Amino acid sequence: MPSSQDRLAIVIVTFRRSALLKELLQSIQRLPRSPYRVVVVDNASGDDTQAVIEQARPGFPPDVLINHLSPANTGGAGGFHTGVKLAYAAGAEWLWVMDDDVEVLPEAIDRLKPWLERFKCLHGRRYDVDGSPFYWQARFNQFLGVPLPYSSNHFNRQGYALTNSGTFEGMLIHRDVVARIGYPDPRFFITWDDATYAWLASRHTEVAYVDAFVLRRKRPQRKIQLVIRHLNDSSPMVKYHTMRNRGYVARYFQLYGQLHPVGFAIGTAMTLAKELVRLALVERSPKGLGQLLRGLHAAGVLRRDASWEPMPALTD
Repeated sequence: MPSSQDRLAIVIVTFRRSALLKELLQSIQRLPRSPYRVVVVDNASGDDTQAVIEQARPGFPPDVLINHLSPANTGGAGGFHTGVKLAYAAGAEWLWVMDDDVEVLPEAIDRLKPWLERFKCLHGRRYDVDGSPFYWQARFNQFLGVPLPYSSNHFNRQGYALTNSGTFEGMLIHRDVVARIGYPDPRFFITWDDATYAWLASRHTEVAYVDAFVLRRKRPQRKIQLVIRHLNDSSPMVKYHTMRNRGYVARYFQLYGQLHPVGFAIGTAMTLAKELVRLALVERSPKGLGQLLRGLHAAGVLRRDASWEPMPALTD
């Protein structure tokens, strides 16, 4: 009888990066064994993305590739909401979610399989564009409500570390977890959605970061190195949602009785300060300051919205 690991679906969200998407699909085709499903959500790219997806179809077994064209750009959060929903409906037991700017290493699934027997939500490691280990903020500070730095020396002797945060650039989620907490919340649009989703998962199961390299980033970005972490450049849209979505994070923390108002306010101030450092040292421009302030105001509105409801749990 096939194991649940044989029903592993890869869920990809893409937007106007067809060349990178093509390389990602090619890397999946090079895996020793095809995934159960490959779900690609095209966030209304309007370029040659649809052609790239369809050109890749013959390289997969019949019915494996699911091509979904969204009528509008719903952001990464909306794209993963749709992609996870499609993979779940297709019967996937495991959902491996990732952006379009990575490639899957040939040994990835074999490296992950031992961990799939132990955990129901986990992340493997990634290489950066230059081949160096990619830094990831991997643990929420509960009081501040922000992920604080995490380095490889936190892995235990068994090769993993428990966490309560995550990233949709490689998060593996079991079907049971999706059923308990629902699909990713599309209202985030972009940023904080993945960290919050893993935090919600950690309320119900252990979330692990495992010392196994499975992905490689392909898209270079401007950045500066700050001791054990670095800061990349970001768009004005990301800046706005970085601050606005603090409102959604607060609502989910409050839902589980884990919101510390004073600490969360300090964490929000720290987030704003980090974005100001990004403006000054990475982008060297004040462009985006207005978006940060607008987002901060919108976060306050969200926290006072009496009509807000969390994403509903699912039933099989």
